[in-house]
Amino acid sequence: MVGISNKTIYALAALQELGNIDEKSVLKIKNIASNANIPQNFLEQILLELKKQGLLISIKGAYGGYKLARPLKDITLKDVVVVLESDIFSDIAQADNPALKLFWEDIKDNVSKVFEIPLSELKNYELKATQTLNYSI
Repeated sequence: MVGISNKTIYALAALQELGNIDEKSVLKIKNIASNANIPQNFLEQILLELKKQGLLISIKGAYGGYKLARPLKDITLKDVVVVLESDIFSDIAQADNPALKLFWEDIKDNVSKVFEIPLSELKNYELKATQTLNYSI
């Protein structure tokens, strides 16, 4: 996907895992990594960045781990992308030509709107994937 790194793809997989647990529970990094098939060392870096930006909460100790700071319905794809993909929504309208400047601003606005999808939509995709798997021969 253009402009989306593995870092963001892994972050979404981790957030999906965290969205599947009870809000009072936590998941250890090794469990998230195993369930989502993410290299653990890379996942640690991703989770720290998401925590710094207020998307995750970490609990220390033997029974510690990570959990969502807010429900998936309140986290958008754009929230994650802005944290992990530093320049995807940067100012691309640097042309001197007023028509081109307007064109690029419209493109940027439209792309930004597409990324406003809440991550709770992942549940719908899980259901679709399950139905596809159940009906195939």
